[in-house]
Amino acid sequence: MLILFSISDNCQVEPVAIVGERQIRLFWIIFKENYMKKIRLIEIDPYLAPYRDIIERRVNKINNTLKKITKNTSLIDFASSHKYFGLHKEKDRWIFREWAPNAKEIYLIGDMTFWMVKEEFKLKKDEETGVWELQVPLNKISHGDLYKLIVKWDGGEGERIPSHATYVVQDENSKIFSAVVWDPPEKFHWQHDGKQKFPEPILIYESHVGMAQEEEKIGTYREFADNILPRIKRLGYNTVQLMAILEHPYYGSFGYQVSSFFAPSSRFGTPDDLKYLIDKAHGMGLYVLIDIVHSHAVQNEVEGLSRFDGTYDLYFHKGSRGFHPLWGSRCFDYSKIEVLRFLLSNLRYYLEEFHIDGFRFDGVTSMLYTHHGINKSFVTYDDYFNDEVDEDALTYLALANKLVHEINPKVITIAEDVSGMPGLCFPLDGGGIGFDYRFAMGIADFWIKLIKDLKDEEWPMGHLWYELTNHRKEEKTISYCESHDQALVGDQTIIFRLIGADMYFCMRKDDENLKVDRGIALHKMIRFITISTACAGYLNFMGNEFGHPEWIDFPREDNNWSYKYARRQWSLCENPLLRYEYLLKFDIDMIDFIKKANIIKPEIPPIHLHDHEENKIIAFERGDYVFVFNFHPQNSYVNYRIPSRPGKYILVFCSDDKKYGGFGRLIPEETHLTLAEKQDNTYFHYLALYIPNRCGFALKKID
Repeated sequence: MLILFSISDNCQVEPVAIVGERQIRLFWIIFKENYMKKIRLIEIDPYLAPYRDIIERRVNKINNTLKKITKNTSLIDFASSHKYFGLHKEKDRWIFREWAPNAKEIYLIGDMTFWMVKEEFKLKKDEETGVWELQVPLNKISHGDLYKLIVKWDGGEGERIPSHATYVVQDENSKIFSAVVWDPPEKFHWQHDGKQKFPEPILIYESHVGMAQEEEKIGTYREFADNILPRIKRLGYNTVQLMAILEHPYYGSFGYQVSSFFAPSSRFGTPDDLKYLIDKAHGMGLYVLIDIVHSHAVQNEVEGLSRFDGTYDLYFHKGSRGFHPLWGSRCFDYSKIEVLRFLLSNLRYYLEEFHIDGFRFDGVTSMLYTHHGINKSFVTYDDYFNDEVDEDALTYLALANKLVHEINPKVITIAEDVSGMPGLCFPLDGGGIGFDYRFAMGIADFWIKLIKDLKDEEWPMGHLWYELTNHRKEEKTISYCESHDQALVGDQTIIFRLIGADMYFCMRKDDENLKVDRGIALHKMIRFITISTACAGYLNFMGNEFGHPEWIDFPREDNNWSYKYARRQWSLCENPLLRYEYLLKFDIDMIDFIKKANIIKPEIPPIHLHDHEENKIIAFERGDYVFVFNFHPQNSYVNYRIPSRPGKYILVFCSDDKKYGGFGRLIPEETHLTLAEKQDNTYFHYLALYIPNRCGFALKKID
């Protein structure tokens, strides 16, 4: 039997002749289908062809790892460590299990032992697996009991919070953390089925539960549900992204130094309180995403996983590679089966136990590269296909995406990656990693650079257009002007960079202040052009929609543990005397316009019509809409020509409307007819428009 193949210049494989039985032909069909699936990414991006072998190797590694961990089981069943480890109540007993192969003795201590080491609460070890187990009668442990472990190893011992604790609290006086037995007599009853409409485009309201209230304190899950969710719904956003949900010892870490991965932060309430928040959001038709931090873990030993059984590399890499050089945290070793099980189970737990609709994976760049992206510029494709790529981490991310979409196909996964790794947001069966979206992080950085480093007259329109629309064509990206990153102490929000201290004294509607006028005009334009050029979605950090004036500074020793800047002053935008009301109204109408226009989707990309560096004009078309922006600080233009399809257009949205704090220089719903001019035997069609300075508007083609 003989099969002859030919390979074309673009690496396409075709049979020339097949000699043999029908089985051989069937083999070819199966081979070709599988083979072509692996290289579909290369078909979309031919520049990846030189790295074909590496891409194939990575795909094979993902598939081989999947086969290894799902031998005689499924991926969903593999991701079930939370059902086995930790404390579980059965019909006639409590069972507790922990993985700690290096430990010599482990005791459970707590309220049930009067915080003393007792032999009846000593765990037994399975020497082959390194798993410890304890079984005690039901009457020995009660709901609400505090507990932790005493772990002993050769040469030392220490208190530890169990790795799979589902509720962890901190004593207000001693500041010591303990796990809590969470077994309420009445189980939480979900009111909504979680089948809300999939958000397209995805419009994210990035939120922090603790700082969402105006009072100087830590807000709660229930306060957020009752006070903030209705606000988000009124604003028009369809997705809530919750930060800092996984338990973290230091409040000021913004939740990015996780200690207990299976425990929602008790600062904001109980696990049932979080369920109440999510259930209420679903009742409003909102999707709920949480930040998932699987890129690293807190270095704390008592509260976290570091040196859990006396070794530093139980969950993490050995030696210096196990410590993040910039964040002072621990780096997971994704090559270990138990680490994969732990992290994948963490995803399944939040999907099933809390009905979460998706995850924003934090620190993906740090995961993907052994250099963690520190002081690294990604300028060539070689940067994505060398020995500095952690292919174990890449494999984990692929498995994570496969798992969550198997559990629920409507789950959303977002990668926070600044490197631009090819294939990150491409299907697994086509050679990708399987994320649904990637944050367009470069856009926010570019806005800050423009405002900080250049005068308005120097803003480069061509470069701005490039940054707003630059993304890999196979990927869906989410654009934003600023997130929580730009609001932290040490940085500044866009509105504060534009207006500065005048915000404290000149934001009354009857005040005349050129700096405030500039700031409000550009704040609206920056948001409008960012969302209208977005590929597939848009994000806003809470309060930034109305130009919240304060930075974020969590309570710490340097500010005398103050909550003054760890809150949101909603009353500012609700005060009819202040200009914040204008910005709020603009954001509400902008979101409403974008949803009704239904153009923020990859299949309707923005098409460049015109840009002019000196005039500071950018114009583009998207679907039936023409968008025009004049960033010039002084110059307005009359009869300015914008190339367009012939027809009749109507003004449907304008940042300069008086209701948004503008000057009302354009007439709402004014219609425009295109003009034509013969050039080289063809007709050039254009709109002749009045374009005020610092103004952005949209026209809709109606004929």
